[in-house]
Order: sequence, then structure tokens, then C-alpha cells
Amino acid sequence: MGRDTIIERKTFPVGELIFKEGSRGRTAYIIQEGRVEIIKSHDDDTETMLGEIGKGGIFGEMSLIDDRPRMASARAAEPTTVIVITEQMFLHKLDNADPFIRGLMNIMAETIRSMGNTTAN
Repeated sequence: MGRDTIIERKTFPVGELIFKEGSRGRTAYIIQEGRVEIIKSHDDDTETMLGEIGKGGIFGEMSLIDDRPRMASARAAEPTTVIVITEQMFLHKLDNADPFIRGLMNIMAETIRSMGNTTAN
């Protein structure tokens, strides 16, 4: 990334969805301020909180690795500011990575998704 790369930040109020389960999006996020809940929805309109991520944490990264629908929703648990990691930024970094690391990331992504599908049923 050159010096002219603009870092995009977004702010979300309490309760606002950052992304929805099942949606597609080629972005990840780093929390600059605030806290985010990761939530799994169920067919009976209930939801399970899978975890919380605080300042400095990253979420949504799976969509950058394998371009598949999001496994869960992300919602601001308090006023939250995030730094947006775009696909272009990610791919630039990945281009410089060892092919072994790129392959390992794909295997890890598939394993995580498989585990998510098993626990969802």
C-alpha cells in the first residue's frame, strides 16, 4: 500500500448491525473504539451470542479469505468505531506472503466454517 492509501473508519451506534449473517462482503474490521457482539441467528428468531470483541480486535476476516457468506452477524454493543480492511488492502498484503501461508489460511478457513456448521445444527 502506498502513502496515498486512505484508511476508512466507520462509526456505529449501540445495537446497529455492522454486517448480517449470510451476507457477502469482502471486508474485515479492526475495532478502534467500542465493543462488538458476534451473533448467530436461529430459525425460531432467537439468537446466540458467540462472543464479544473489544478494542484492537479484528472480525469479519473470513470473508476476505474465502469469499463465502458471513457465518454470523456483528452488532455494536456500545458506540463503536472500526477501521475497514478492504479486499484490496488484504490482497496486497497476501501477495507478499509465502504460498504456504496462503494455503494454510484457506485450510483454516474451511475448518472454522465446518466447525460452525456442526455447532449450528
